[in-house]
Amino acid sequence: MTTLFAEGLRKRYGDLAALDGFDLAVPAGVISGLLGPNGAGKTTAVRAMATLIDLDGGSASVEGFDVRTQAPQVRRRIGLVGQNAAVDEILSGRQNLVMFGRLFGLTRSDARARAVRLLDMFGLTEAADRPVSTYSGGMRRRLDIAAALVLTPAVLFLDEPTTGLDPRGRNEVWDTVREAAAGGTAVLLTTQYLDEADQLASQISVMDHGRVIASDTPAALKRQVGRDRVTVTLATPEDLDRLGARLPGVRDDESRSLTFDVGVSEVVRALDELGLTAEDLVLRRPTLDEVFLTLTASSSSPSPSPSPSSSSSSKENAR
Repeated sequence: MTTLFAEGLRKRYGDLAALDGFDLAVPAGVISGLLGPNGAGKTTAVRAMATLIDLDGGSASVEGFDVRTQAPQVRRRIGLVGQNAAVDEILSGRQNLVMFGRLFGLTRSDARARAVRLLDMFGLTEAADRPVSTYSGGMRRRLDIAAALVLTPAVLFLDEPTTGLDPRGRNEVWDTVREAAAGGTAVLLTTQYLDEADQLASQISVMDHGRVIASDTPAALKRQVGRDRVTVTLATPEDLDRLGARLPGVRDDESRSLTFDVGVSEVVRALDELGLTAEDLVLRRPTLDEVFLTLTASSSSPSPSPSPSSSSSSKENAR
C-alpha cells in the first residue's frame, strides 16, 4: 500500500521553479531516500507534503488524505524531523516526550506510557531523567525522532537528520530510523550524505531542478552507471599474458594487475581454467556517488534564475 503519494507537484518563488512536476510514492514500512544537489527542491517538497506550504499545482496525499484540502487529517498522520532538534534542552528526555504526547492530545497516563515505550525503543531509558542539555548530539536526534513518533505516524519526514553529527551519532540515528520503518512507518529521508542513503534506503529518488529524474532501488540505479569491475593481481608478467589472452582487460604492468568489466564468476572461471592463482582479487561496484553525479550532470538545463527582487527569498525557500 502506498502511504505517501505525490504527483506533478509545482511550486514557484518568483521566476524560480522550486518544484516542477515532482512525483513520489512511498509504501508503508519503506525508507525512501530523496537525493539532489543544493537548490534541487528537496526541502520544498518535504514542506509541501507536510502541509507547511501551499502548492501551485499537483496533488499529494498521506493514507489517502489530500495535503491541500485535508491538512488537519494529514497532520495527525505525519511526523517531521527538521535539520535542527526541536526538543527542550531544559527538560529531561522523559519530560519532553510526555509534553509532546499531551500536546498531541494523549491523556497524561497514555503520554507517560508512550514515553516509556519510545525511550526503551531508542535506547534512551538510562538517560530518560537527565536534562537534554547533557545528551550527545546523536542522543538528541534520537529523542527528536522519538518525539515525532509519539502518535505512531503513517509517514515520517526526515530532512537531513544527521547533519553535524559524528560517525557514532550518525549510526545511532540510523538505528532509530530503521526501528521506525520496522514498525510500519513510511520514511522519507532527505540527505546530503550518499552513504547514508545507501545504508538506509531501499528506494532512492534523485531530484534535480524541482523534479525526480530517476527512481529505483540503490542496486538498480548503480547498474545504470556501469557494471561491476574486477581487478586481479598476479605473480608474474607471464601470468598476465596468459590471463589477458583468455579474458581481455585493462593491464597495469606496474601493479601486475588486469581489470575486467565482467562478473567475478567469469574471472574466477578463467583463472581456474588456466591454473593461475591470484595474489589479490578486488571487486569494485559503482557507487551511489557516481549515480548521483552522472544523473544530475545529464539532467535538463537549469531553471531560469530568479529576478533580483525575489532572489534572496527564493534561495531560502527552494532548498
